[in-house]
Amino acid sequence: MKTITFTTLLAVAGLTASCSKKASTETPADSTTEPEKKETVEQPKHLGLSKEQATAATESSYKTQLEKVKLASASEMKEEKVTFGDKTMPYKYITYGKAPEGGHSLYISMHGGGGAPPQVNDGQWKNQIHLYKPKEGIYLAPRAATDTWDLWQQSHIDPMFSMIIDRFVAHHGVNPNKVYVTGYSAGGDGTYQLAPRMADQWAGAAMMAGHPGDAKPHNLLNLAYYIQCGAKDYPYKRNELAKQWGEMLDKLEKENPGYYPHAWEVYPQHGHWMKLDCKKAIPWMAKHTRNPWPKKINWHQDNVTSTRFAWLANDKPVKDQLITAEVKGQTITLTTENVTEITLRLSDALLDLDQEITVVDKDGKQLFKGKVARTQEAITTSLEQRLDKTTVASALLKVKL
Repeated sequence: MKTITFTTLLAVAGLTASCSKKASTETPADSTTEPEKKETVEQPKHLGLSKEQATAATESSYKTQLEKVKLASASEMKEEKVTFGDKTMPYKYITYGKAPEGGHSLYISMHGGGGAPPQVNDGQWKNQIHLYKPKEGIYLAPRAATDTWDLWQQSHIDPMFSMIIDRFVAHHGVNPNKVYVTGYSAGGDGTYQLAPRMADQWAGAAMMAGHPGDAKPHNLLNLAYYIQCGAKDYPYKRNELAKQWGEMLDKLEKENPGYYPHAWEVYPQHGHWMKLDCKKAIPWMAKHTRNPWPKKINWHQDNVTSTRFAWLANDKPVKDQLITAEVKGQTITLTTENVTEITLRLSDALLDLDQEITVVDKDGKQLFKGKVARTQEAITTSLEQRLDKTTVASALLKVKL
């Protein structure tokens, strides 16, 4: 597949348009002369749960999984660290304010440095611990597990941050719909990358004085995103790229009303250090709450791929796969690029599982029509993946495209 460049994104400024353009030049997988294939979906072979039973099963399974997470992470919580494979990430956190109804917010704040001796990155970490002070919430500053230039962009970061979120939900009652990510300098680089990659887990993201690298904006469709940089921050063209990203998001928001919520600012008086003028992003993010079941989502696979995003799942993710999924009433429309099979993670929070569901492609071709059963397996799988009761799928539907 041809690489999508930053220039192309600026020119196209829209996922659906770029997907449609590519799709129009390809031969459809199913010839119009062949009979329509019926076996496009793997359906549960039993009747499944009622809505009330699924709700009860979710509550019961959540309590079970919460205790598992608490028990498994008790030691590392005391030591203030998280381990994934051969990588260990220490962290420090400060709690501000009284927990509101629903639980504390959680802010994950990434330090600068990178490509430097450990003592330099240690100093940046210590500075980050006290850099921002939210009015309410748990403010957590992790110390990167490596000292490389791309210390916040590597593949171990996503699962480590997911583990931190789960553990603070379990041990501190954090509200999973009020989790935010930010970072300065190299931490800003990380925000450019992780905001889209993990967009379904954040309520907001704030990039401070970083460089976007090869990051793409597709997945920011529903994520509140704040970009700040100094106009005199010339190295690596951080200032120019911050402006380009701001203008690109302006265009995307205009072309997609109600989506791509964002703000951006390039300070004429500042260089790399913005003298904490950037702290305004913290209360700005706090005003935003994640919608765990958005009616429309974009999912672009970065070089670091994932198997779950919002109400979609992909067992075989490949870099640069692209999918838009939209719900209107009881119909789900899928617009895809390089995706041959997708699993829909369904819930009564998204549509009515007691009624028939129709799944179509962008041309209106029917991929599935019928009822999808609620199952204990779907509920258990959701909670084992993430300790997040608000995003539990009670039904799974695999669709071949």
